[in-house]
Amino acid sequence: MQDSPKLTKKTLFFYGVTDLPIAMSMFPVMVFIPRFYASDLGVPLVLLGTILFFVRWSDVITDPVMGYISDHTQSRFGRRKLWIVLATPLMMLSVYQLFIPPPEAGAMHLAIWSVLLSIAITMMLIPYYAWGAELSKDYNERSRITGSRGMFSATGSLAAQLIPALALLLFGIGGTSVVLQLVGLTMLVLMPICVALTVINVPEAEIEPATRRVSVFEGLQVMMSNGPFKRLVLAFMIGSIGLNITTPLYIFFIADVLQAEDKAIYMLSVFYMMNILAVPFWVWFSTKVGKHRAYLASFFILAFAHPFYLLLGEGDFWWMLPMTMMTGFAAGGFSQTLPNSMKADVIDLDTLQTGESRAAQFFSVWSFAQKATASIGGVIALFGLSMVGFEAGVGAANGEQELFGLRFLFSTFPSVFFLTGAAIVWNYPITPERHAEIRAGIEVNGSG
Repeated sequence: MQDSPKLTKKTLFFYGVTDLPIAMSMFPVMVFIPRFYASDLGVPLVLLGTILFFVRWSDVITDPVMGYISDHTQSRFGRRKLWIVLATPLMMLSVYQLFIPPPEAGAMHLAIWSVLLSIAITMMLIPYYAWGAELSKDYNERSRITGSRGMFSATGSLAAQLIPALALLLFGIGGTSVVLQLVGLTMLVLMPICVALTVINVPEAEIEPATRRVSVFEGLQVMMSNGPFKRLVLAFMIGSIGLNITTPLYIFFIADVLQAEDKAIYMLSVFYMMNILAVPFWVWFSTKVGKHRAYLASFFILAFAHPFYLLLGEGDFWWMLPMTMMTGFAAGGFSQTLPNSMKADVIDLDTLQTGESRAAQFFSVWSFAQKATASIGGVIALFGLSMVGFEAGVGAANGEQELFGLRFLFSTFPSVFFLTGAAIVWNYPITPERHAEIRAGIEVNGSG
């Protein structure tokens, strides 16, 4: 078996940089778009929620279709670059229309451009992530690739908060509409530059012709028989539900429990800064103990750090800092770096079984799982608040029982999901030694 050459820092930088504007645009879509269209443009909450729900679940069709198309594309530009370049103008136009809509925009405008943005993100991310999985065949090198991408992703999410924070601090301008305008315009400038840097400076991997062509149905059957992939997806989904329960509750917790809504931006910034700083550690740690053991460590840190939030109350904002640093540190390995690197290894197992490189189809399933867990986690969080009697809005009167319900949902309840995910990945079978055997088999068969 031939060893894959180690990628240069320049290649890692130019590959990862495209994730910066992607993350910068996706963060406001999750956090600011619902509030803006409800409060500023008057879209009813029920209609708003229905639109966003169906847009997200439409990906059950678009994601696997894009995965199949990308895997079977033959062009002089490659299998991956072509679709990333084609997605760029559609993504830019959709972001502009959603973030800076005309005054008369309403529910129909939101629905049309949300669908188009979802299609653009699918066209962009699935080939982009599949490309990363193919850049190296080496077990540990793949963690460096996903680590680079994860650092740029966290930087993009952090920039989406710091840009409006600086505008408020330096120029006294703020509000949801201003946030969307500033972040949207910044993304429109960065997106074509970052994509150009990636496609010009990073080569696509040379994929040998498939020894046989697998049909869509047969490919799905083989994928579902891939035990390590199923275990990895299930662990990631369950763990991510826990993390996505906390996301919509974050502002509620700071505003209603700690009574410090105006300081929320500081704590969110610390969380994403710890994400960035932690990535090199998780890459290094995975080379020492193996990816799945490092992944387990991130699960356990999240599971045991989160319940400490339950101890906080009014006036304890800065006591939240050590917990946020710990959870942000763990999330640096949990959410991006380690599972994406492990996913590349299970794709190798599929290549050994099918004789065909189908990275994009695997990433399409993963992409839908990621979106589904975000939806499920959000529903659990908001329905949970309703069940404990919590009331949102100006002038809402929440007593000690309702605030305890919020604190429990935010702090302790997610740990059930983190520990369950850890149990699933505990005896994960693809170790460095097993991966070396898989790569040797692929080389013998001449299929990757």
